[in-house]
Amino acid sequence: MNKKPDLAALFGANTSETFLGLPLCKDLEKIDASSAFIGVPCATPYKAVGPYAKNGPSSIRNAVASINANIDRHNFDIDGPIFPKGTKRAVDCGDIPWDKNNFEKNRLIIKNTVSKIIKNGVVPILVGGDDSVPIPMIEAMGSVGDNFTILQIDAHIDWREIHMNERYGLSSTMRRASEMKHIKKIIQVGARGIGSGHPNDYRDALDWGVKFYTAEKVHAMGTDKVIENIESGSYVIVCIDIDSMDPSIAPNVIGRSPGGLTYFQVLSLIKGVAKKANITAIDFVEIMPEVDVDGIGGLTVSRLVATTMGILARQNI
Repeated sequence: MNKKPDLAALFGANTSETFLGLPLCKDLEKIDASSAFIGVPCATPYKAVGPYAKNGPSSIRNAVASINANIDRHNFDIDGPIFPKGTKRAVDCGDIPWDKNNFEKNRLIIKNTVSKIIKNGVVPILVGGDDSVPIPMIEAMGSVGDNFTILQIDAHIDWREIHMNERYGLSSTMRRASEMKHIKKIIQVGARGIGSGHPNDYRDALDWGVKFYTAEKVHAMGTDKVIENIESGSYVIVCIDIDSMDPSIAPNVIGRSPGGLTYFQVLSLIKGVAKKANITAIDFVEIMPEVDVDGIGGLTVSRLVATTMGILARQNI
């Protein structure tokens, strides 16, 4: 039987414990970068499923290994190297420690980590981890401003008040965000099929003022209509659940749903926000390598994260 070709070796990849072989930064007080990869294996998972996405961060570091030695080559997704001359590179801050039994402690560590990073003008890129990870990230943004927009890209709306006796779980992410005083606008993109939300959850979101663009609408109208809702010069938190994308390219999730967004639709949304406003924080969550198919999902997400780093490096030049 022929062995599968080793593309990493073919491309001259170097082994590295960090994403893209980037410098490891452990001293967050002295961080100096355009963005920071932060692994967040766990926040507030439901006890019925446990920390199902705990291996998400390491899987994304491993998935990108084939291009570690070649990050200065031309990236056609952003028409140039990931980090062009004159821009700051990103760093990898390793994984945040977590406790499988103390979810409040997990949230506090995530919040404090993000707070330290943003105070140095660095954009945190949280890679998880269950979809409750964004809650403390969003909360941390209140320490540096009082007027933020959230762009959530997700197959589900996450507006449950409580589920399985937990208010800070993955089904309540946007509900909790809506209760934070510094969140002034929420735009939700990619919902489809039957999700976790009840009719009253959807009505509550509409009453709050959420703008919804279902996956079907995005396929029909494109992403420009979504970006029209972003105010020029505003500050935007981008929350990306990997199940927003179609399972044909992102099968590494717990909640697969057909009809999802394409890689370039998600990338177009990120580019559109960065061009018109300021991305202040971004997360990529619900990464479950155990259910991936031949590494396709890991490849999709790692490429999206790497390209996002390039977008953020260009954001303020």
